[in-house]
Amino acid sequence: MAALGIAKGQVVQELGWDDDVDSDLRSAVLDVLEEDFVYEAIEAVDVVLLWWRDEDGDLGDGLVDALTDLTDRGHIWLMTPRTGRDGYVDAADLAEAALTAGLALANTASVSQHWQAHKLVRPKGGRR
Repeated sequence: MAALGIAKGQVVQELGWDDDVDSDLRSAVLDVLEEDFVYEAIEAVDVVLLWWRDEDGDLGDGLVDALTDLTDRGHIWLMTPRTGRDGYVDAADLAEAALTAGLALANTASVSQHWQAHKLVRPKGGRR
C-alpha cells in the first residue's frame, strides 16, 4: 500500500474495526500483505492500523494501548474520519493525545473519501 508505506512481509495489527471503516482501503492493505491482519499479537507487530472516531473514548489511552504490541521501530497509522464527517477527531485533540502517548505526528495522508491517516511514531530519541 504505497500511500501508507505498508509492504509485503510486515506484520500489521488492526484495532478499532467497525462497519464504518473503508473496506476498499482495508482490502488494498490486505492485498499488499498477502496475509490477514493480526488481532491478538503473539509477537511484536510492525504497524498498527488504528481506526478511531471521536466517540470511541480517550484517544491518548487508545494510542497507549496501540503501543502494546508495536516494535520499537514500528508506527501507528491512526485512521480518523475526515473533517466534517461523523466521528471527526479535532487536530488539537490528536496532537494532545500523541503527546500523552509519547508519540510524534510524522505526517497525514488523505487515503479515502471518508477517512484520513495520521502516521504516529516514537520520537527519534527513543521512548520517553
